[in-house]
Amino acid sequence: MTKEKSYVDHLVGVVKGFKATTAHGHDLPDAIERICAIFKGSEVTGNKIILIGNGGSAAIASHVAIDLSKNAHTRAITFNDAATLTCLSNDYGYEEVFAKQVEYYARPGDTLVAISSSGVSANIINAVAVANHGGRIATITFSGFDPDNQLRRTGHINFYVSSMRYGYVELAHMILLHSVIDKLALEHEMVEAAE
Repeated sequence: MTKEKSYVDHLVGVVKGFKATTAHGHDLPDAIERICAIFKGSEVTGNKIILIGNGGSAAIASHVAIDLSKNAHTRAITFNDAATLTCLSNDYGYEEVFAKQVEYYARPGDTLVAISSSGVSANIINAVAVANHGGRIATITFSGFDPDNQLRRTGHINFYVSSMRYGYVELAHMILLHSVIDKLALEHEMVEAAE
């Protein structure tokens, strides 16, 4: 077996091992349906999906935000503008760069999608805490590495990838998020075709 085939085979196993937790239990299909319902609800109410992440997870957030907006017709933004990040980290510390933006820009009915491969990034965890305060913003987390990572315990819906390798975790997060986008885009196309 080639190294490339071994890598892909392992990635497939990681993706198949995706886990999800909600207030209703540990069921991946149910969690995917719930995230789709939240995103569709945002389209109807005019609320927005806010995506945050560091490094590779920031790139995933940007990719997903534009695909949600363009393909799933759901308002989505990221909080990774360079000037904003440097300003807020200078004034409040890097641990607060996303929390302050949630405080400034998130409104009741919005949804925060927090992506962290390790699940221990303080700036991501702090942002989720601000979003959870008052219970008016839905929080969805994507993490990996340690199954008991802090981020995995903070969202209304929590997706977890059982791997200690950034590449596998990031690819698995992207696959799951794309499955949601593609599902919503297909439903939107079917509605348009029926009209």
